[in-house]
Amino acid sequence: MVKKMNVESFNLDHTKVKAPYVRLAGVTEGQNGDKIFKYDIRLKQPNKEHMEMPALHSLEHLMAENVRNHLEHVVDLSPMGCQTGFYLAVINHDDYTGILEALEKTLNDVLVAEEVPACNEIQCGWAASHSLEGAKELAQQLLEKRSEWKDVFE
Repeated sequence: MVKKMNVESFNLDHTKVKAPYVRLAGVTEGQNGDKIFKYDIRLKQPNKEHMEMPALHSLEHLMAENVRNHLEHVVDLSPMGCQTGFYLAVINHDDYTGILEALEKTLNDVLVAEEVPACNEIQCGWAASHSLEGAKELAQQLLEKRSEWKDVFE
């Protein structure tokens, strides 16, 4: 038996999920009643494949910038250290279908992007590590599996 951990994703059986998917990973309620909804946007099958860092980094920049054009409740979009996906945190927005729609629009924005936003030494901590082409490939792969996003487990 695996010990229960403080981090939600450490309690997820990564051998039972089937990427790609988008799942609600948790809801945190603040003392004033605000709720943060955290979504697990998984692109790659855990422990089988991963995103290469330059492509992941560029996709992060593109998604973090563009998702806010389609969803006003965004708190953060950040990559997973395992390089298999991203977390999207939104405040006071309990609309899974709306999240999926905003994600689809965001990924389509990536496909037509001509540059990676904030890809310079002033705005980025590792500006040399980017791949617009790689980001577009990842976005295309995820969009091609759009019909599977709701299916988390085998």
